[in-house]
Parts: sequence; C-alpha cells; structure tokens
Amino acid sequence: MKRIYISMLLTLIFISVKAQNSAEKIVAGNSGLHIGGYGQVDFNLNERKGTINNNGKLDVHRLVTFFGYNFNDKVSFVSEVEFEHVSEVYVEQAFLDYKINNNFSVNAGLMLIPMGIQNLYHEPPTFNGVERTNVDKYIIPTTWREMGVGVSGRSIEHSINYQAMLVNGFNGYDDGGVFSGKSGLRSGRQKGAESYITYPDFVGRVSYYGNPGLNLGFSAYLGDTESKAYDGLDLSDDIAVSSADSTIVGIQMIGIDARYIKGSVQFTGQYVIAELSNTDQYNEYTGKDLGSKLTGYYYEIGYNLMDGIIPSISSNNEELIAFARYENYNTHAETEGIAINDAYNRTEITLGLGFKVAKGAVFKADYQIKSNSSSDDETGQFNLGVGVWF
Repeated sequence: MKRIYISMLLTLIFISVKAQNSAEKIVAGNSGLHIGGYGQVDFNLNERKGTINNNGKLDVHRLVTFFGYNFNDKVSFVSEVEFEHVSEVYVEQAFLDYKINNNFSVNAGLMLIPMGIQNLYHEPPTFNGVERTNVDKYIIPTTWREMGVGVSGRSIEHSINYQAMLVNGFNGYDDGGVFSGKSGLRSGRQKGAESYITYPDFVGRVSYYGNPGLNLGFSAYLGDTESKAYDGLDLSDDIAVSSADSTIVGIQMIGIDARYIKGSVQFTGQYVIAELSNTDQYNEYTGKDLGSKLTGYYYEIGYNLMDGIIPSISSNNEELIAFARYENYNTHAETEGIAINDAYNRTEITLGLGFKVAKGAVFKADYQIKSNSSSDDETGQFNLGVGVWF
C-alpha cells in the first residue's frame, strides 16, 4: 500500500503538453484516419582486427507504420506497428487519448515510457548517427513501452510540458532470471504482450521550453519489477514468499536531458542513473550478475555545414549535419555481493555526417571508436544508413 500512496503522490506532483512523438503528430490534425510511418536501413562493418575478417551487416533495421484515428476534437486512438529485421513484428503503441481540455489529457493503453530523449523521439531523422545511442538502448532502455494509464498536459504560462503514468513493471523473473549485468534491464520489457502486474510503477516527465531553441527535460521512474514467482503463491507459506521476494528488484531511475539549437549549431546532452535494490538476493537466487547501479551519459555537438559553408544544391531546405558525440554507459557502476565487471563500463566516440535531403528523409554515415575499462584495446565500426519519417 505504501508504494501505491507514493505513486499517487508523485503523480500529483508531476501533473503540470506531453512530448509529441511521431504517432501523436499523425493524429494531431482533423478528424478521421491518419497514416504515416518511419523506417531505418543500416549497414554496419566492424573494423578488421589483425588477420581476423568481419563480414558487414545489411539490415532493414525497422519499419514502423502509424495508424491513428481522430473520433472528434477530443478523442483519438494512436497505434504503431513495427517490423524489425524484416521478420519480427511488434506493437509499439496502442492507446486512447481523451482531451479534458486543450491543455490536459487522459491516456490509457500501450504507451511509450517518457524517460530520456530517444524513447520519445526515436525516428531516424530526429537524431544524429546511424544507430540510436547505447545510453538509450541499455540504460533507459529504448524503445520502452508498457501498459498503463496516465495524464499529460502543459502549462503555457510556465512553458512546461508534462506526463505522468502508472504502468506495469519490467518482467524480472519468468521461470528464471531475465536481467543481466551486460544488458541491464533491457530484456525485461514486457511490451504489452500479455503483460502481468502486481502493483503499478510510476513514471513522470517534465519539460521546459521557455527559452528559444532550448528544451530541458527531467524524468523519473519508481517501482518494482514483476515476477511470475508470485503467480499462484500461497501467502501463508513464509518460505515460498521469501523465495518469491528474492526475484524482485526495486528500481529508482532519474534522467536529465538538454537540447539547444542556435542558428547552425546544435547541442544535445543526457544523463541517466538507475539505482537497483535487492540485486544481491536476485543474483544469488537466479545465478545472474545484475548491477546495483546503472549509469549513462553522452554529450554531442552538431553543425549544419550548408549554412554558409557549403551552399545547398537545391531549394529543398537541405541540411548537412556534421556531429561528434562522446558516450559512456556502465551497467556495473556498482554491484552487491558480486565483483564489478569492468567490461560493462563502455565508452564510444562517434563522428559522422547526416545529409537531410528533405524534411523527414536523411542519409547517414559515421565512424565509432569503442572501448571498455577492462582493456586498453579499441575497436572501430563504420556505419551507413537511410532514414525516413512521414
């Protein structure tokens, strides 16, 4: 009950427009059916190490279709269906949005968790680099969506957008441990596929947009993971209850992010920290090596070379964005009862170009230098990509 009271209190605190993602953009228009989508096609090649050759990989990484329907000016349904690597099919969003007024809505269904930048803005033309950042892959972890109910709105007077949700937690135990030291919480996303829940988790986000070109965000997630060890559990059996409790991990995640555009220059930065509790019992019971603290951050600078340096070759408002990014993500920042694995403290430097040939269409190229704290060795990876959003 204490957790429920805390969740309700935090919900009230965060209640103050939700960050518009691609699906919401599609249904923001007139009544009726709205269709759109985004896609990403990649080429990745790891640098040769000595005499060891690596094949390149070509992949239709993802193709997402948006279907939205505006019943009237107050009620909308939003959905996204995603095809990954050609053969995998997922539902990325499916929720009903009811506008109480122009600045306040209630939402229910399968929704994106409002943590960080790329979990909300993950369409290829919206970020630099062929691949999404690994901070957003392993710490957040993008694309993170769960079932629940929430509110969203804005305070125009204070230049604030906000979201607050109660959702199901990660699946941490399903006939065995799901989490790991290397990938953190990523494998526990339930994604709306027959999700189960014991108590709801809370997540909220506040964004400030009061200064031109600047967007500041603060996100918070609080709750416990779910466990199938509780399904059919005899609550009068203290030993069984104690064993089931060992499969639960508590999560407190906080993230801050900033985006700033001034003329041709753009800056982006993000920091996320996740404090996990009960990981010593979880690891002992499951034989896993989950860390008790996960951290990640990156900072990036970009510049539009077509603004005064390289003239545009057409009148389509083309942009050629050169960027550099430094990124660190550590899924073993701290541990309980097990040794820290320095190989999970990873750093990447990415240098690249993005040629936006039209609004929503981009060619990308970058080179990444990857390393970790367990070795002085560095590996390189070359990436090419095509991204669209419409």
